[in-house]
Amino acid sequence: MLKGQLPNTGRDLEAHPGSPPTNNGQGPEKSPVLPLNLPAQISNEDPQAKATPFTPKPPTRPRLERALSLDEKAWRRRRFRTSQEDLAARSGASPSRGSLQDEVPRPPTHTDSPPCLSTSLQEIPTSRRAQGSAGGSPSSWGHCLSGMIGSSLDLLHRDGALAGSPSRLPAVGQKVASSSLRSADRVDLVQTDCKPRLQSRLFRAHSSLGPGRPPSPLACDAKSSFSLLAPIRAKDVRSRSYLEGSLLASGALMGAEELARYFPDRNMALFVATWNMQGQKELPPNLDELLLPAEADYAQDLYVVGVQEGCSDRREWETRLQETLGPRYVTLYSAAHGALYMSVLIRRDLIWFCSEVESSTVTTRIVSHIKTKGALGVSFTFFGTSFLFITSHFTSGDGKVSERLLDYSRTVQGLALPRSVPDTSPFRSDAADVTTRFDGVFWFGDFNFRLSGGRVAVEAILKQDLGEKVSALLQHDQLTQEMKKGSIFRGFQEPDIHFLPSYKFDIGKDSYDTTSKQRTPSYTDRVMYRSRHKGDICPIKYSSCPGIKTSDHRPVYGLFRVKVRPGRDNIPLAAGKFDRELYLIGIKRRISKEIQRQQALKNQHSSTICTVS
Repeated sequence: MLKGQLPNTGRDLEAHPGSPPTNNGQGPEKSPVLPLNLPAQISNEDPQAKATPFTPKPPTRPRLERALSLDEKAWRRRRFRTSQEDLAARSGASPSRGSLQDEVPRPPTHTDSPPCLSTSLQEIPTSRRAQGSAGGSPSSWGHCLSGMIGSSLDLLHRDGALAGSPSRLPAVGQKVASSSLRSADRVDLVQTDCKPRLQSRLFRAHSSLGPGRPPSPLACDAKSSFSLLAPIRAKDVRSRSYLEGSLLASGALMGAEELARYFPDRNMALFVATWNMQGQKELPPNLDELLLPAEADYAQDLYVVGVQEGCSDRREWETRLQETLGPRYVTLYSAAHGALYMSVLIRRDLIWFCSEVESSTVTTRIVSHIKTKGALGVSFTFFGTSFLFITSHFTSGDGKVSERLLDYSRTVQGLALPRSVPDTSPFRSDAADVTTRFDGVFWFGDFNFRLSGGRVAVEAILKQDLGEKVSALLQHDQLTQEMKKGSIFRGFQEPDIHFLPSYKFDIGKDSYDTTSKQRTPSYTDRVMYRSRHKGDICPIKYSSCPGIKTSDHRPVYGLFRVKVRPGRDNIPLAAGKFDRELYLIGIKRRISKEIQRQQALKNQHSSTICTVS
């Protein structure tokens, strides 16, 4: 009966007031049977007749969970005999399709109903109209019952063979059995209203067997294991398409279909930060203000942090970054050029869509082994969008504007990127400018451009209101003036500045330089961006971290939304590579700090002493 035929629900659901469910004495049942506590029909002649003492009344709308099989459409195309047709066939009559006929109740018969039918129906509500209805009109419970039975067809063929003993549904009232069951191919308003609500609670089981195949040993119970992965049909795997791996293929790793799963709006959240550490060995006790600013409700998808005059222990700095972001992020790449450091951290889920990461360096001036002026560039492709991140440390000095312009020219000509990763738009690239070879370019660092006019004039402006003094200070900014001339950062933009100058502070204080040199406060630390396609990069936040005071520079960061385009699978992929050792160290530190925190709280509570005077 399980092979291509609906269970004989017409006989199993006939009226038999008060009959308890049994297993027919053939051994224990393999699955629980759903009790249907429906009251028997109350006779008008006996006013003392009452229903069962306890009758639960769940909501009228069906609540169920079922396993969504891959052959659901095939099952729904199959034509099954309805219970009414089955009863008519046994009696020799031929009822018309879709008609509802009241039959004379018979004693309940013991039929083999698949156990999966009872496990897939979580709750069947009691009809409120069946108790007092005398006309035999269909109730909402009856309309939804056949829909729920039809929803369980995809489990009948899978679990039926595993049923070691027959099971049956409990008997229900006469009104329900005779007037509520309808044909499976009849569509009414109640069924169409239930379907959208049921679709939102569908889950897919591991089994993908057809109706005529035996159950798979890997197919577990529908309620015990689920998969969030999209189903893959065998016929799609067998097909050999010449578009496989291309931009137009459905199923390409870097294609539009995969991109839509992770970024439906094709916008990625990007964090870019720059900080001149001044070579200090001491690191801030907490980096939350830098990496997890209070203005951002959510963490970003990609973090890129550039450091100039970094601390002597570079590994410790990278560990602190990993520890702060936690196990949901991995260090995709890290590089160094003298005292220039760059770390790229990405969400663990997105590591498979990155190409190989390449880097290049340019040395503009060697001050010492530690304080090296130059640039460090890191590039890779994410889906179909290529990125270039450059952190630089230009020549210092109030009047050395020309030297800084020369540092910029050497950098754009000297960075040899990309190498093995192909250019996404080679016809738009310029061999003399590395920033034209990528879709999105972010250039950040200590550019050392100062505020002209002297210390006294700048301090007078700093005494004004915040909004007024920032615009007044930028009128004296050397970098803003050079960008207007077109002599530096051609094609680049900078988010609007709404923070105070990030240089130069007394270490550990909020006051600007009080030493004998009396350096002028300036916006030396900046973040610039350039997009090959107009409107692809949108700045969200651009600010500094006044709470981090271990250096004479304040860190500066920017939050961006970047449009990502689908790509092709012909690029060299990173294949999920990341710094696993750093990842494990960061997790261990988070655990150890949490244990120390809990121990400190425990000691604090246990050391409380009450004194009575």
